[in-house]
Amino acid sequence: MAYFDAASAAPLHPVARQALLASLDDGWADPARLYREGRKARMLLDAAREAAAEAVGCRADEVVFTPSGTRAVHSGIAGALAGRRRVGRHLIVSAVEHSSVLHSAEAWEADGGTVTRVAVNRAGAVVPSGYAEALRADTALACLQSANHEVGTEQPVAEVAEVCRAAGVPLLVDAAQSLGWGPVGGDWSLLTASAHKWGGPSGVGLLVVRKGVRFAAQGPVDERESGRAPGFENIPAVVAAVASLRAVRAEAVREAVRLRELTERIRARVPQLVPDVEVVGDAGRRLPGIVTFSCLYVDGEALLHELDRAGFSVSSGSSCTSSTLTPSHVLKAMGVLSEGNVRLSLPPGTAEEDVERFLQVLPGAVAGVREKLGAPAPATAVRTGELVVDSLGKRCPIPVIELAKVFGEVPVGGLVRVLSDDEAARLDIPAWCQMRGQEYVGEEPAERGTAYLVRRVG
Repeated sequence: MAYFDAASAAPLHPVARQALLASLDDGWADPARLYREGRKARMLLDAAREAAAEAVGCRADEVVFTPSGTRAVHSGIAGALAGRRRVGRHLIVSAVEHSSVLHSAEAWEADGGTVTRVAVNRAGAVVPSGYAEALRADTALACLQSANHEVGTEQPVAEVAEVCRAAGVPLLVDAAQSLGWGPVGGDWSLLTASAHKWGGPSGVGLLVVRKGVRFAAQGPVDERESGRAPGFENIPAVVAAVASLRAVRAEAVREAVRLRELTERIRARVPQLVPDVEVVGDAGRRLPGIVTFSCLYVDGEALLHELDRAGFSVSSGSSCTSSTLTPSHVLKAMGVLSEGNVRLSLPPGTAEEDVERFLQVLPGAVAGVREKLGAPAPATAVRTGELVVDSLGKRCPIPVIELAKVFGEVPVGGLVRVLSDDEAARLDIPAWCQMRGQEYVGEEPAERGTAYLVRRVG
């Protein structure tokens, strides 16, 4: 089985396993106690904190270990907002942040705060001017991921940090996807990360709060982790997490070159092997191991099952998967095709042979799914006037398939009106038009659902 979903959780690094087992014998006691066993545990915890600080590029007393990356995000955002409550209640996030950031933003709004969501371009990147325009006198905090978890696009963190610093606003960076590849540049104020993204054990997060940043921990606190992560530290897991971070960093430069070559191969060959595919994300400024593409006329869940049967573990941001009925918020914000979406995130050590085998299997898997769904063949009949495609009650990718089936029946200049009550159609029909070189006229309210208008231009 080829595991291509490292952006969700990387396999446990061998060094992490060794460190975990070794520290179980000496890291079980309470590090706050003064007796021998407590001192041993404290030495392990202090050494891990020093090593984590070195990897991040900060002071050891700025690092806090949390029970997860999500908890680090929630605690970091809540504490920074509370620490600057006298400034105001305005929060800035990008439209493509991880759900943990967006959930914090939603909770902030529900509590009476205001949130500005900065748009991204079609490659999934913000522009620093977007943050500059969003800043206000009452802005308490801004958040920006270092790299996107779904499409791999790296964000201009240093430039945004400079904009925020000039305005006196702290910037929290979610570095979960990138920290294993290297430290985050720029003058950021807070940083979060999650160990299971770089091959450490799950259940360990990092929260870094720079000295001088106003921060007020929320909820009940105790004497542990500077009061910012209450509860008994899982010292063996922390030790293993930091050991794996150091190990992947030692391999990062060499492995990044190798994985970039493999992902570039996938980006180039998938459109050659499979028709009607859109490769998404920034082509150059991206993480080494992530590549994402979307396939027209494909049910995302069906395609993932086909690839799983062929021995490949991949993920999807498609609205056609069983876990969601709406497109990925990342793909939606980018304005790219969402149906038949596949994300490959290659872990360090991925074999070239596995990538080649994937490229051999993919065309047949896509063709099989399209055949089952009745994807269109070239049309020959021509009909004048306007055509109405009633796709009400049908989920992606059926509305786009039915549009494509009848599109050849209208003459150049003719109009097709697609009726759909599937939220994904708002994203996928314009994406189909762009891929096909046709004109997307817009949408109109209908008696049920929405009418999407497409004009044939050639």
